[in-house]
Amino acid sequence: MPSLFPLRSSFALGAAVALMSGAVLAQTPTPGTAPGTAPPAAGAPAPAAPEPNYTFTGNVGIYSQYVFRGVSQTNEKPALQGGLDLAHKSGLYVGTWGSNISWLSDGNPNVSSSLEWDIYGGYKGTLYGDFGYDVGLLYYYYPGTFPGGGYTKPNTLEGYAGLTWKFLSVKYSYSLDSKTFGVPNSRGSDYIDLTANYDLVDKVNDYIGKVTLTGHVGHQRYKHSNALNYTDWKVGASAEVLGVTAGLFVTGTDANDSLYTNAFGKRIADTQVVGFVQKTF
Repeated sequence: MPSLFPLRSSFALGAAVALMSGAVLAQTPTPGTAPGTAPPAAGAPAPAAPEPNYTFTGNVGIYSQYVFRGVSQTNEKPALQGGLDLAHKSGLYVGTWGSNISWLSDGNPNVSSSLEWDIYGGYKGTLYGDFGYDVGLLYYYYPGTFPGGGYTKPNTLEGYAGLTWKFLSVKYSYSLDSKTFGVPNSRGSDYIDLTANYDLVDKVNDYIGKVTLTGHVGHQRYKHSNALNYTDWKVGASAEVLGVTAGLFVTGTDANDSLYTNAFGKRIADTQVVGFVQKTF
């Protein structure tokens, strides 16, 4: 030390040592702080938690009826629906969803199927700016008993690809099955769907949260069965109320009524009004 600091008094030497100690302490990182990184300022917010590898979500809802692509699946009667989804942060996901149905057994005592069970998986990602994409497979399964003798079971496998931009989405679904929803020789049938979900307001008050407006138009095409083809539409609104989502929408099609009238005389592809309450967790 004397060779580095040739000070002439013990007081001066002590002062130099104190200054050096302070400098060393000033450069010593606080516990949990990487070397060369300044410690967080007092009162600074804690760093954000890392994104989890997996997210698991679910939903359950009660609907005044189940309408799929503009056609009532429950003879205009209520439906209980719910689903589960597991997603990885990479964009991969799998899920399942189910609803009670009656369209297969309405007027047909030889059919016992009362459930639609969907199983799906795919990959979601982002593109330039606000654009995103979604590709995957979806299997519609209708468990139950069906008559023999040429009856076409409705189980259907579709591949889909979608593109999103802010509140707009377009989705194309292509049937990989030769019995699309029970229509024989229908491999290659498809459905194109354009949907807008616009958040009108994020919060109304302490009881009513986000309010969303919905608009949709789609076209269902059956390969080799052109008479069954139709265009459907939907408009509606929903709001978050006390932790649940409540909504109302009107839907309709231009389908041939004679082909979409069930055994009870109901035109199931006619204009329908649907109300619902759904909880997501």
